[in-house]
Amino acid sequence: MKALTFKRYGKSPEIGFSEVPRPTLKPDDLLVQVHAAGLNPIDNMIPTGTFKPVLKFQLPATLGSDIAGVVIEVGSRVTRFKPGDAIFASLFDLGRGSIAEFAVVPESVAALKPANLDFVQAASIPMVGLTSWQALKERTGLRAGQKVFIPAGAGGIGTFAIQLAKHFGAMVGTTTSTGNVQLVKRLGADEVVDYKKQEFEKVLRSYDVVLGTLRGETIEKTIDILQRGGKIVSLIGPLDAAFARARRLNFVLELVFALMSRKIMRLARKRDVTYSFLFVRPDGDQLTEIGDLLKSERVRPVIDKVFPFEQAKEALDYLAQGRAKGKVVVQIK
Repeated sequence: MKALTFKRYGKSPEIGFSEVPRPTLKPDDLLVQVHAAGLNPIDNMIPTGTFKPVLKFQLPATLGSDIAGVVIEVGSRVTRFKPGDAIFASLFDLGRGSIAEFAVVPESVAALKPANLDFVQAASIPMVGLTSWQALKERTGLRAGQKVFIPAGAGGIGTFAIQLAKHFGAMVGTTTSTGNVQLVKRLGADEVVDYKKQEFEKVLRSYDVVLGTLRGETIEKTIDILQRGGKIVSLIGPLDAAFARARRLNFVLELVFALMSRKIMRLARKRDVTYSFLFVRPDGDQLTEIGDLLKSERVRPVIDKVFPFEQAKEALDYLAQGRAKGKVVVQIK
């Protein structure tokens, strides 16, 4: 079968189409004919080797995490799905990819595709949906009346997280460029900072939660907008020692991650706020709950651009430019 793969880590990962064996099923797996694959920034980061100590792939490896497609075969222990079912799922952190003609999906990470979404729309959801859910509901317990700062509100994660936070009853602050102000307001943002005109840390105050979606000094500046007891959950890093322990990584990596996060931890303690790094996990039950929100249209997909399968590499290049409003999706079938 045809798949978009990378052959090595580093500056020249040799990303391109390859003929790879059609995957075989284990008892708890679904064999899925892929109709669409949603792209995420980490899909461009993995081939560089940034997450090589954490994410395990057998090279050459198929790229992509988000998937929507039709089940064509099920393993002997599968009970929740049958051939012909339309599903969506995240394959992130499972050592397999979605930008291919077929993919094997563990039953535990799959959910039925909402009937009101086409495959492209469904493929745009899994990683941003699960990340937002695990950060805002699980990690921070965001509740009605609280204030959450979600920077880069017009991006893939921002467009979903804003809507989910509003569903939870929170007040949302965000940043965006001048041309996207109305977009994020339509999604539900209450306080919008045009980063081309203002610095958010000089405008926003008394927030309870920060969803860290930007690199560098931005995550440190968010400490200034939090009130005491506030929480920062970073999706970008720096990685911390708690993450290393949760994944049972070796002592050396735990020490490295502790050093990487030392500055942000120190600044957070001074302001009596907490910092943690979140690595999203695939979860079919959570995705089913997210699917219910999509069916009721309390949350809607936001898609910037759709590329045909033959232009999957170009789709990754486009995503890497960082200008997409919402998600970028590769349509495979």
